[in-house]
Amino acid sequence: MLTTPTIVQIPVQSADVYAFRIRAEITAEDLKAMAETMNAAFDAKSSVSMLLIFDPYDGAEAGAGLDLQTLTSQFRSIAKVDKYAVVGAPSFATTMINVMDKIIPTDTRTFAAADEPLAWEFVGTRPAAGA
Repeated sequence: MLTTPTIVQIPVQSADVYAFRIRAEITAEDLKAMAETMNAAFDAKSSVSMLLIFDPYDGAEAGAGLDLQTLTSQFRSIAKVDKYAVVGAPSFATTMINVMDKIIPTDTRTFAAADEPLAWEFVGTRPAAGA
């Protein structure tokens, strides 16, 4: 189970859904750890769904997403992620996600923080008991 200073993986009821709560400025190390988790999932499963909850979003350090592991994970997600939900994303990210939904085969949706239960419903699971 992934836990970094800013990204915490949320235990869920479904083995095919990966949920993460992001709580501060994202660092390169945080993204690399998340990419390692997702690349392992992509190796093991034909498809998965993802839920990212920004609580709150404080940005990312410059160049955080430029690690090879991170870039590989992002590229692989196009073919491996069935549903992708983002809760509480900043407006620029919401716009980008909504545009990408029309271009890539992944079913992507954004949700306001108050609509988090709808995001869980969209990806088809709930947090595990005690999570």
